[in-house]
Amino acid sequence: MNDTQSLPDFNDSRYDVTYPSTSEWYDGSNCSWVDAVSWGCNTTINATGSNVTTTDVTSLVLMAVTSVVLALIILATIVGNVFVIAAIIIERNLQNVANYLVASLAVADLMVACLVMPLGAVYEVSQGWILGPELCDMWTSSDVLCSSASILHLVAIATDRYWAVTDVDYIHIRNEKRIFTMIFLVWAAALVVSLAPQLGWKDPDYLARITQQQKCLVSQDLAYQIFATCSTFYVPLAVILILYWKIFQTARRRIRRRRDQPPPRPTSADGATPSGRPTQSARDRRFVKKRFLNLKKCNQRTRAEKLAAALLLTEGQSTSTVDTLDEEPRTTAFTVNEKIPASVSPEKSSSTVTNGSKPERSIVPALSQREKKESLEAKRERKAAKTLAIITGAFVFCWLPFFIMALVMPICQSCVISDYLASFFLWLGYFNSTLNPVIYTIFSPDFRQAFARILFGTHRRARNKKF
Repeated sequence: MNDTQSLPDFNDSRYDVTYPSTSEWYDGSNCSWVDAVSWGCNTTINATGSNVTTTDVTSLVLMAVTSVVLALIILATIVGNVFVIAAIIIERNLQNVANYLVASLAVADLMVACLVMPLGAVYEVSQGWILGPELCDMWTSSDVLCSSASILHLVAIATDRYWAVTDVDYIHIRNEKRIFTMIFLVWAAALVVSLAPQLGWKDPDYLARITQQQKCLVSQDLAYQIFATCSTFYVPLAVILILYWKIFQTARRRIRRRRDQPPPRPTSADGATPSGRPTQSARDRRFVKKRFLNLKKCNQRTRAEKLAAALLLTEGQSTSTVDTLDEEPRTTAFTVNEKIPASVSPEKSSSTVTNGSKPERSIVPALSQREKKESLEAKRERKAAKTLAIITGAFVFCWLPFFIMALVMPICQSCVISDYLASFFLWLGYFNSTLNPVIYTIFSPDFRQAFARILFGTHRRARNKKF
């Protein structure tokens, strides 16, 4: 065999290989770099071809990681809000008017997870809007509607808590009609903001931005952005900060007022003071009866003070939980080491004190009792500050960057904001819908118990034990 016949003719133009100085791709060819290396087409091989494959692999990995992270956020948001709604529906002690606001908030956040986040995830993974202008209109409208409703629900909850803490008569007027009116106003305001662009309030470049730049954004008209951002974030943010600050001030003032109350004069159970001076049982009975009558007369005011002092700042407390707040140690002239329930009548209480079995002798040093009380009230004050900081901090942390960007973009059209940064701010705002079911229920023992029953089936086992 002639070996020269088996060798390729390197004079053939197919095997001309050049190394261009630029990052130019193949010369007038549609074939891949793999085909070019295997001499399957007439082309010029770029020496940087290996860099292209590295970039492709990096993009693929980034796309996969982004898809997984966004899918987990969507799943967590759906599960968390479904649990809140299911707990309120299943658990009877959670079915009170205060929790209707929490349930409506969970519905809004669930809509964010089901209607807004999936299309937003497709937008992020594809790195451009490929679904057309009609679907873009639907997505942006759903985004504004659900996100605005979620934010405005936080304002409604803050307002409800403020009234509950500061107005002693609010408990009587907080009925289903009042709460449903608040819910209706929240959704109506969100609907107005979301439908305004569909009624013509759009910037001139709206369609061109979708078809040519493949960017699906809410109307960038400056007047609309000022209206939308102020009505759905900046004004609600100011209201939330003011209301929660007043709630904290009220709680701290009442906590300190209770702490500064002088401790009761220590007495023994047999009616004698430490000095040996006897007390009159008739006078003691009249004192107990008068005390209970005054407590009954000021029941609502006392309840409101305890709502603030005990930091009932998270909705979801059942009525039974609230009622137990009326059950606290009552210090009478006999200083019995028992809790006197609020439901006990004055006559029954006085007879119990005088005719019951002789309780143990209890003389507590006033200084030690005062130190213990100060420690307890300081702990309550710290808890109040911590809870309010978590509620307001999570809201501000999630939404403030996005709304600053939303207001800057139409004002400064020459400013360039990274697409990655814009996407991060948008999904950080969506993440608030993931946090809401945690923040507004984790401080409630009733919700925690309901979640445990849903997860571990304790509700079913408890029901089976009855039969």
